[in-house]
Formats: sequence, C-alpha cells, structure tokens
Amino acid sequence: MRHAWMPVSPCGDGCLTTGAPTVSPVRRLLRCAAAAAAVLLAFLVLPLLLVVRGRVRERLVRLVFRSVLRAFGVRLVVHGGEELAAVDGRGALVVNNHISWLDIIAVNAVRPMRALAKREIADWPVLGTLVARGGSIFLDRERLSTLPATIAELAAALRAGSLVNVTPEGTTWCGLASGRFATAAFQAAIDGGVPVRPIALRYRLADGRETTQPAFIGPESLIDSLRRVVRLRGLVLEMTVCEEIAPGRAADRRELAALAESAVHSALGTVRTPARRRRRPVGVPLAG
Repeated sequence: MRHAWMPVSPCGDGCLTTGAPTVSPVRRLLRCAAAAAAVLLAFLVLPLLLVVRGRVRERLVRLVFRSVLRAFGVRLVVHGGEELAAVDGRGALVVNNHISWLDIIAVNAVRPMRALAKREIADWPVLGTLVARGGSIFLDRERLSTLPATIAELAAALRAGSLVNVTPEGTTWCGLASGRFATAAFQAAIDGGVPVRPIALRYRLADGRETTQPAFIGPESLIDSLRRVVRLRGLVLEMTVCEEIAPGRAADRRELAALAESAVHSALGTVRTPARRRRRPVGVPLAG
C-alpha cells in the first residue's frame, strides 16, 4: 500500500534511452550462468560472514559484490574510492543518488557497509539475504509511526562506528532526472555526531553516452530490470566519492541534506534547484 508521505518518482518506460548496443544471445546466456555462479558464491560465503570479522570479512563481501558486477558485464569506475576505503573505526552516513539495484552492489564492491533499506528488500532473492546479513537497518515505509525508532537505531549504529549507506531520495529515478534528498536520515548523522559522505552514481556506455537502461523504475519487476542489464554491451557504472561533510558544518538536518544533494549534483555536473517546502497531507507528520 502506498501512502501520501511515500516518495514518488515520475520516471517510467518513457525515460529509457534507446540505441544502446547489446550483446549476442549466447553472451546473455553466459552472463546468466556467471550470475548463477555469483549467487552460488554468495550462499557459500554467507555462513563465513557469521564467524569472520575485520579485513577478512570485508574482502569476502567485496569479492561477492564484485563477482555480481562482473557477471552482468558491468565495469565499475571509481573516483576518490581511496577516501572511502580509508574511513576506519568511525561512523559515517554514506548517501548516494538512487537509480538501480546495481547501486548497492557497487557501493559494497568498493567498501562493504551496513544499509538503511526498505523492508521489501529483505524478500529479494540473494541480494536481500546479503543486505540483511550485512547488518542492514530496515525501514517500514508503510508505518510512519516506526520512523523515530528507526532513526534512533540508525544514529546508534553510526555512533558505534558503523558506515551506513542511505539513499535519501527514497525511491529510484532514471538517472537523467533525480529526486530531492529527504532529511530524516540526516538527523541520525547529527544525533550520532558523524560526518556525511556523499557519493554520485552515473551509468554510461563505453562510448561515454549516459544511459537509463539499468534504471529500476516505474511498476516494473526486478526481473525486467535484470533482463535489460544482461542485454547491454559496454555498461559502465561511474562512482564519484565526494568530499566529506564534517559534523557541525550544517545548522540542521535540512541544511545537511541540501549540502549532500548539492555535492552529488556538482559531481554529476547537473543543476540543483532551490529547496522548496514540500506539501503534506493534513495530520501527517513530516518524514523527510
């Protein structure tokens, strides 16, 4: 059930770019086989994640997520990844624009971390299990009354030294268009006294053209999006790790969200429109 306070993206089939090169049917089958092998690897690794810690655990998680990217023929290009890898022993709220199910795979392929995820992801095959085992904090978007407790749990995790990945747009966009950063999660960074690390994601083809084909948009199923990615030739996921926003730099969560959103837009070379107060139904508390 969708409630009035849930984020909504206008993106749909009409946003999908055309003219992208595709691979042969044989290559698609090989990619599916590689994806199946990555799934098997994930299930083999899962029991180990319960017992190993530190760098060994991090390497295993990165191996799984990188295997998934390779299986689907996705080349990951990272700018500033060493800054994210260098974060050690202190918490940080890691936020990024949200386009595809590939987003969370890419972030964890660079630096494994916990996530604030919608409750439905826990039911996704393989990825849902990995996200849950990774210590994710799940948000029930159909029960707004649970939001304060979820933000308190997020703040506690950040305060304890965890990196937590959040997609503050709250839903996926096509990539050529984007949504506003909701502010609720940024309150957890303020309460936890931790920095915010924005990440900008862009999907393009090998020739440099941006593509929306990997987007997970509209009413489509996860399988529909998977099929489009399997067909693509030369898909590149470009990640830019932006400068850290230090604790205390923003006066409140709205300013902090605006700073993070501006950083992402600056890295992508897009324009951030001036903030406007969002309208909400009478009697419904503001979640963002």
